[in-house]
Amino acid sequence: MDTMRAWQWVLYIFFWSLFVTVIDRHDLATWSDFLIKFASRITQNTMTIIPAFYLIDYLRPISKHANPVQISMRILLLVMCGAAISATFVKLVMINVGWLEYDPYTFIFSVLFNVVTTGGFTIVFLLYFLRQHRELMALKISFENKLTAQNDIMKSRISPHFFFNTINSLASLIETDPPHAAELLQHVSALFRATFNGAREISFEEEVALCEHYLAIESSRLADKLVVTWQLPEDDMMYDMVITSLTLQSVLEKMLLNVVEMTTETIVIDITVTWQHHRIAITVTVQLPSKTFMVTHDLRRHISFHIQADRLRAYFGQSADIQSTVTSQQIVTVIDYPLQDVGL
Repeated sequence: MDTMRAWQWVLYIFFWSLFVTVIDRHDLATWSDFLIKFASRITQNTMTIIPAFYLIDYLRPISKHANPVQISMRILLLVMCGAAISATFVKLVMINVGWLEYDPYTFIFSVLFNVVTTGGFTIVFLLYFLRQHRELMALKISFENKLTAQNDIMKSRISPHFFFNTINSLASLIETDPPHAAELLQHVSALFRATFNGAREISFEEEVALCEHYLAIESSRLADKLVVTWQLPEDDMMYDMVITSLTLQSVLEKMLLNVVEMTTETIVIDITVTWQHHRIAITVTVQLPSKTFMVTHDLRRHISFHIQADRLRAYFGQSADIQSTVTSQQIVTVIDYPLQDVGL
């Protein structure tokens, strides 16, 4: 029922009834006879379509594993049975009111005619939606392939960056600080497990935990060059928040790769998360070094989040986006996407 709007259903029933009345006008002598028959057709078709489609919607869980052809045959059979019942009911009412004379042969023929025409219109209707279904399935497969490719790109980008640096860090820590090496290995395991789980929606608390794993790994290399501050919502709000995995982590990774690793100064990264008017805004502010020269044009070219934004839109709609503003003093990146409160 949600596939078409109410006015579309009204037009469909109106023109369907008008068409059938026109082709079956052989026994209509006056305009009043035509209008009576036309009104009866509208009543029959309404009594056929509305209950049938509500019943189809109710039985949807039973049919979810059937193929489209089987579902179409069931819909056709159900609608034709509804047409037979509604035609019989309307004819009997018209006979009792005196608008129609009873004749067994004409009565049976009229009911069969209504069933056949209803079946024909239903077949046309089903063919249209079967075509739409095939197009949607093709689009879904194409989209899933694109999403998989994007996720593979992220895997190939993240893995080498961490692998070599982390191996070097572990190699030095194993001899000098074994407990720290074991702790670092746990961070690496948690982050890589999330990386290879694929593109998916996770709780915001999980994403924050992944970012903390990532920052802990990088802090073992960057020493005192990195300071990260978090401004997060209250716990009850965080409980309802979700995000695509590794979205915020990817932003932090680019900031460390293009800013922190390029200077000897301490870089402060401030992460602020707000949830207002059913939208989440994650603002990542990176203060650029004052003594190290950094080309703003190059930073704008490297600070790009097209893949992450596409993944975000796949789960939260086209209004989701990731935008970065680069100035001579700072980089401000905003992850913005809609999120309805699941508690509402």
